[in-house]
Amino acid sequence: MNNQTADKSQTMVELFKNYFSVVFANTRELKELAYRIRYNVYCEEFKFESLENCPNKMEQDEYDELALHGLIIHKNTNIPAACVRLVPAIGDGHDIQLPFEKYCAESLDRSLIESFNLERQTECEISRLAVDGLFRKRNGESLTRFGDINLDFSKEEQRTFLLIAVAAFLAATAMTILSGKTNVFAMMEPFLPRLLKRSGIIFERVGKDIDYHGIRAPYFGTTQSAIDNMRPELLELYHWVYEQIASTYQTE
Repeated sequence: MNNQTADKSQTMVELFKNYFSVVFANTRELKELAYRIRYNVYCEEFKFESLENCPNKMEQDEYDELALHGLIIHKNTNIPAACVRLVPAIGDGHDIQLPFEKYCAESLDRSLIESFNLERQTECEISRLAVDGLFRKRNGESLTRFGDINLDFSKEEQRTFLLIAVAAFLAATAMTILSGKTNVFAMMEPFLPRLLKRSGIIFERVGKDIDYHGIRAPYFGTTQSAIDNMRPELLELYHWVYEQIASTYQTE
């Protein structure tokens, strides 16, 4: 869009595509952008993690080297707006656990999960989905972190911010297809399952609430089910996100 008046006939998805790009974080520099978003959100804003544990102002853990990472970038400013990661399952689950298995074990309905009879090599966890506070607030708030960059977002542009979290989730969904890890677990805050359900994506709750980076609960879903049930306008966004991720997708 870039300082042009919007075409009134454009859909919200079309507007979002004008303002944002989606990137597969396949370099150290891009991954560090994701870690810095996580620091801003998890450490500075919500105090889920200690600032002292992140002296370089990047929030990281032992799963990041193994994980696949995605970024949502605001085009006009080149500021990273959101991040997400996909942690693939390795081994049989006894030697190397996924984050939710390690840190949220007491919240899981293990008999329900076992009833799915999943193949371990097809499992993954989507985690660390974070939207920078700048893209969740009104103009004029929390701007000092970016110096003198012009951050005077238009009202129309701000409306598209509602799709940032969904686009990040769709980036992770694209990575499940590309990596073959299509049985998906996630520890979700209450808002995300509701947001996804409005878009036609339904995840099954597989445990109880737990305080883990805020109140969350474990959910399970398959990639194919998510794609099959997406509303048409969201499917349009997903295909665009997939193309952007796939164009740079590579793993070491």
